[in-house]
Amino acid sequence: MKRLSPWYISVVIAAFLTLVAAAGMRSAPGVLMNPLHEEFGWSHGTIGGAVSVNLLLFGLFSPFAAGLMERFGVRRVTVVALAAVALGSGLTVLVQQAWQLWILWGLVIGAATGAMSMPFVSLIAGRWFVARRGLVSGILTAGSAAGQLVFLPLIAALAQDHGWRTPSFVIAGAALLAVPLVLLMLRDRPADVGLVPYGAVPGDPQITPAPSPRSAFATTMTGLRDAARTRTFWLLAGSFAICGASTNGLIGTHFVPAAHDHGMPATTAAGLLALIGIFDILGTVFSGWLTDRIDPRFLLLAYYALRGGSLLLLPALLGPEVHPPMWAFIVFYGLDWVATVPPTIALCAQRFGQRAPVVFGWVFASHQIGAAIAAGGAGLLRDATGSYDAAWMMAAGLCGVGAVLSIAVARPAVLAAQLKAEQRDVETAARA
Repeated sequence: MKRLSPWYISVVIAAFLTLVAAAGMRSAPGVLMNPLHEEFGWSHGTIGGAVSVNLLLFGLFSPFAAGLMERFGVRRVTVVALAAVALGSGLTVLVQQAWQLWILWGLVIGAATGAMSMPFVSLIAGRWFVARRGLVSGILTAGSAAGQLVFLPLIAALAQDHGWRTPSFVIAGAALLAVPLVLLMLRDRPADVGLVPYGAVPGDPQITPAPSPRSAFATTMTGLRDAARTRTFWLLAGSFAICGASTNGLIGTHFVPAAHDHGMPATTAAGLLALIGIFDILGTVFSGWLTDRIDPRFLLLAYYALRGGSLLLLPALLGPEVHPPMWAFIVFYGLDWVATVPPTIALCAQRFGQRAPVVFGWVFASHQIGAAIAAGGAGLLRDATGSYDAAWMMAAGLCGVGAVLSIAVARPAVLAAQLKAEQRDVETAARA
């Protein structure tokens, strides 16, 4: 096995810090919602709408981010994306109209953070590692959770003591600080520094040439077209949309203002949300271990059902102080937060084979569509009813639907058989 050159470590560190910096702006809206409401009088629905645009673009841009990175290089695209996050966050302090918030939070930062999401993780892990690829993917995926741990309490404290504009500058500064690190420590491919992927040797069949930019785009769209013809894709996309709605869209965006409605200080609520990030890491690793041993459909059934039950209890748990039942909710929701990812990826791999990464990119886009709908819809419900209770109840019901959709996916053995049959058909057509 190839020795562990410092470049392998350097690339992982640079990518991890990039994801941490990108997570800063994505964790800010929930904390800054009330300060913006108090200063400008904008409704929760209006502010939540800007978050919806952000989440929507974050998801929809992700499948195409790999194409841009193939065309212009990972390092260049990452630097531009970080600069866009810094620009969008920095200019936010000048907003006077709601549409300006929608442009900056929604369009600019949504697209920029979409370039530093799952395709970014996939490219770094896939290009630089053959051995330890899963471990590297897990470390990089944890970057977003680590970003929440770093930024959420800080943003809340700064907003409380110095106003909401100060944390906007801090986020912009963090994104800019990551730029020189990326330029110094990140390279597009191991060959750029005279290496091969860790665990591989020159000529290794696992080292494949990068597709042309046009083929990358075509592969993305063809993957969607072919997957959309299957029942499995729509079941996974539907359940993952519910996952996004009940995590990033609802809890991630509205937990802090909802807790504030019940008298809890914003700093305390932000700290609880940050704790979810800690248990998020543990839950994802453990879920991956379980996925290797248990039918992924049963895991998803349990995750969605238990998540729905916890949301039913949440209105009774919110209050001015944090009691043991709320601690239990935070621990459970953190463990369950993205525990759905490993079994969903496994089902994609079993059904779609080599096309699974592209297909999962579109499944992830559905996750963000669900998150976007929940972010805006929960704000509108809060404006209409004066509380978030209806939002919690509707999300709980959707989680029940997610459990049903998950168990409706064909058994793994059937999925594998369907994939083999399709491969035989392709080979037969090619010979003909």
